[in-house]
Amino acid sequence: MKRYIFPSSIETARALILHLVKLMIDDPDRTFYMAVSGGTTPALMFDLWANEYSDITPWGRLKIFWVDERCVPPENSESNYGMMRSLLLGAVPIPYENIFRIKGESNFRKEAARYSKLVKEEVPQENGLPVFDVVLLGAGSDGHTSSIFPGQEELLSTEEIYAPNVNPNNGQKRIALTGLPILNARLVIFHITGRSKAEVVWDMCNSGDTGPAAYIAHHAENVELFMDAAAGENL
Repeated sequence: MKRYIFPSSIETARALILHLVKLMIDDPDRTFYMAVSGGTTPALMFDLWANEYSDITPWGRLKIFWVDERCVPPENSESNYGMMRSLLLGAVPIPYENIFRIKGESNFRKEAARYSKLVKEEVPQENGLPVFDVVLLGAGSDGHTSSIFPGQEELLSTEEIYAPNVNPNNGQKRIALTGLPILNARLVIFHITGRSKAEVVWDMCNSGDTGPAAYIAHHAENVELFMDAAAGENL
């Protein structure tokens, strides 16, 4: 796992944006398939991307999917799609047909099945699994990632592409990209900031498979960790 530590969350976000844009520019003949996560950490990145780096991004070659979604309508403040739409997608010239949202307002079991089918049809396949160019992940202080929480490790090996799931801490229904397609991605990037994440970052870098985020970090073939100094203070 490659580790990159920056002094602040803003510098971390800027470095990650430039890294993603360079990946696309360096391979100018390919469509770029990216699955993104929600939460407060990528919100800063989306805002900076729209306001500082839109003009250097080849939006026409970028197709956006979601790693996970809370089962709420897009107008809800907890919607991962809604947050990205308001901060980034609504402010840049990405073609509408390049955006593939999870419909959080639908029945979560039916929507997990529908979205799994859609991803199989839209994203290139290898070994019977979709191959995202980048899966952009966060990590909770409890070690969860992609709405796969500790105690739900069966979702790391299920044959489903997306699975309906429930946050054990508050009972909220979610839809999550499962472990095998994450591990099948060309590149897995963790974007983690803040002192509250320092322990989980240490686990990801130094311990065994102590939670879903650590498991993915240890078992994906190509993993990069972008973090600020606060998140990396225990390293």
